[in-house]
Amino acid sequence: MALLASHVCAGGSQTWGLLTRLALGAAARPSFLTHRKSCHDGIVPLSYDVYEGKVPGPPLVLLHGLFGSKSNFQSIARALVRRTGRKVLTLDARNHGSSPHCDIITYPAMSGDVLHLFQQLNISSCVLIGHSMGGKTAMTLALQEPHMVERLVSVDISPSPAVQQTGFPKYIKVMQNIRLEGKMPRSTARRLAEEQLKTTVKEASVRQFLLTNLVEENGYFKWRVNLDAISNHLQNLLDFPEFHCSYPGPALFLGGANSPYISSENYPDIERLFPCANVEYIQGAGHWVHAEQTQDFLNAICNFVEPT
Repeated sequence: MALLASHVCAGGSQTWGLLTRLALGAAARPSFLTHRKSCHDGIVPLSYDVYEGKVPGPPLVLLHGLFGSKSNFQSIARALVRRTGRKVLTLDARNHGSSPHCDIITYPAMSGDVLHLFQQLNISSCVLIGHSMGGKTAMTLALQEPHMVERLVSVDISPSPAVQQTGFPKYIKVMQNIRLEGKMPRSTARRLAEEQLKTTVKEASVRQFLLTNLVEENGYFKWRVNLDAISNHLQNLLDFPEFHCSYPGPALFLGGANSPYISSENYPDIERLFPCANVEYIQGAGHWVHAEQTQDFLNAICNFVEPT
């Protein structure tokens, strides 16, 4: 196993506070194809965006993390098309973004959703890139269907159980308790919601990220994420399914140097399940690597996808 704990240096790219860039990017008008369907038969037909490329080869598929959406990767996807020439897809996980809601949210279920979409789109192989929750979904699919994953990138997450110090339980609770009564302008709804978030979520950039999930419907505002399902299955999302097989293909575990989510304590689990994995760290980045050090993230992905 080539388990190399190296560091990708931050070469002058601007450091953004956590997810401010993602929150701003979500407002951009898409210039690509958008798809949305409804939930049925235990499989959730995922909402996805396609960024067309002219170079043949397996497409790059991006999976977001908890409370995220495919819009988080708009600028990343366009940059990957420019630099690799390949087609890029971004997906909304079940209970997130524009994808339907279901009571169950586990990694086998989410992996099944992605596999179903690949079958619909006649994708026989891909480069699968997932951040956090999306990384664990990507790992699950790679272990279940290794022939469908040419290369795997897990961004700031390992197959080990996640640390309990995450703020997700408190985020869920405060979001569930927010009250926005009656019709109101979007600016008012965001202001009132942020005021209520402030009691628990102290980081302004995290509040802005959570607020990307506040959507309007007939003048009323609601959360587009399925908070009840996420709350009921949070432990499943922090854990990882048990596997007794391994993924034989190339894998990259790309961590933030300032994040605790990939450490030397996780190396045995990575080596057991992903024996051909490398581990790299990006300096100046925390958990949201792609938002905080975008250029270094893109360099690492492109070097891994198309090694010289």
